[in-house]
Amino acid sequence: MKIAVLPGDGIGPEIIEQAVKIISKLSPNAKLNFSPIGGAGYDSFGKPLPDETLKLAKESDAVLLGAVGDWKYDQLPRELRPERGLLKIRQELNLFANLRPAILFPELANASTLKPEIVSGLDILIVRELTGDIYFGQPRGIEENQDGDREGFNTMRYSVPEIERIAHSAFQLAQLRSKKVCSVDKANVLETTELWREVMISIGKNHYPDVELSHMYVDNAAMQLIRNPKQFDVMVTGNIFGDILSDEASMLTGSIGMLPSASLDQNNKGMYEPSHGSAPDIAGKNIANPLATILSVAMMYRYTFKLSGYAEMIENAVKLTLKQNLRTKDILDENAIEVTCSEMGEAVLRNLNI
Repeated sequence: MKIAVLPGDGIGPEIIEQAVKIISKLSPNAKLNFSPIGGAGYDSFGKPLPDETLKLAKESDAVLLGAVGDWKYDQLPRELRPERGLLKIRQELNLFANLRPAILFPELANASTLKPEIVSGLDILIVRELTGDIYFGQPRGIEENQDGDREGFNTMRYSVPEIERIAHSAFQLAQLRSKKVCSVDKANVLETTELWREVMISIGKNHYPDVELSHMYVDNAAMQLIRNPKQFDVMVTGNIFGDILSDEASMLTGSIGMLPSASLDQNNKGMYEPSHGSAPDIAGKNIANPLATILSVAMMYRYTFKLSGYAEMIENAVKLTLKQNLRTKDILDENAIEVTCSEMGEAVLRNLNI
């Protein structure tokens, strides 16, 4: 079991430290190799994805990532900013399927900004295409137009094979759940997503007749996630829509600090990371929530290493920790016990049934 550990920037090293404790306890023989990415990569090697980091990631069975980004890098040329390292490693590893489960633990029903009766029992899986769309489409840039005005432009682009492979991922995951897929697009306006809808319909009809397929425009989907989130089971969508909707869904669970993610290739080699960012404003204060990162480790055991028992042990340890009324600042309520990032990690470690 060879794992590339990329702590990254901001709170990344703090939350990764807690996740590594879990791996070390469950898999003491795992080989953990640390390497920089993002701003840390730029500081060490002059680029956000150093060559040695990419080489390590390609040679590993899985990648565990903290977070990238810091305001101090905002003045760098765009190609040197931390976020470019994240986009590049996703592309280089061909991690096209991003899975973001939004699950509300019963103990956090009051932490959500929505009424408990709206979100109690929530269990949504958002499947986001990760290596195409407007984030990667060409041409792109900022130029002066024929009128002498500066303008920025990006290209939204999807090919049929790109849509087909994320469609298969979503339908296959739905077969393991409630056999319902909602495909989110903007087919009434964008030709790219008109093609998206056509391909989704074809794949569903020809390969997964047992799965119910529905369609929703992205603006309506954003509203429905707040109005009636439990109507959804598996949601599948493109890169930019998935980025936005999954962050919205995270707040249904009480905090984005609770939302793990897995980014997988065709063979389920994956990169696992929390869905939140680097939060440089709280970096070094030991108050970040490590649970999304710890739950990402559970996804790593489930999807890449096929050790569902270990995944369930981690998830149960998180549930028990929450039942013990321990909370980091982002999920704190008036009746809970506030703990630090490291104290939360230690509590989950104690609650592992091993």
